[in-house]
Amino acid sequence: MTTYLVLLAGAENEWSDADPADRARWHQEHLTFGRVVGDAILGGEALAGVDTATTLRRRTGTVQLTDGPFAETAEQIGGFYLIEATDLDQVVTWCALLPEIYSIEIRPCIQLEGPEA
Repeated sequence: MTTYLVLLAGAENEWSDADPADRARWHQEHLTFGRVVGDAILGGEALAGVDTATTLRRRTGTVQLTDGPFAETAEQIGGFYLIEATDLDQVVTWCALLPEIYSIEIRPCIQLEGPEA
C-alpha cells in the first residue's frame, strides 16, 4: 500500500459565494467519498482561509515570517485527505467522487528510512 496526499485547491470564495443547494451537494459528495474510501482515509481537514496563513522562510540562518500564503495564485489549498491505496488508479477513481469545484493534486508520500527518519 502507498500513502497519498490529496490536495484540494480552488478559488477561495467559490464555496462561500455558492448558493446553499450547491454547498449541500458538495458536502454530500465529500460524505460519499468518505463512505466509499472508508478506513483508507488516514486523515484530512478543511483549512482556514488564506487570510489566516503564515509563510515561514529560512534564509542564511534567519527566519522570516510573512502573512498570507507562499504563492500568489488564483487557486488556494482549501483542504486535504491523506489516504492509503494500492495504486494511483485507485486514488483517481476515489477522487472523481469529490466536488467538481476543486483542482485535485495527488502525490505519493515518500517513506523515509534510516536514523534521521
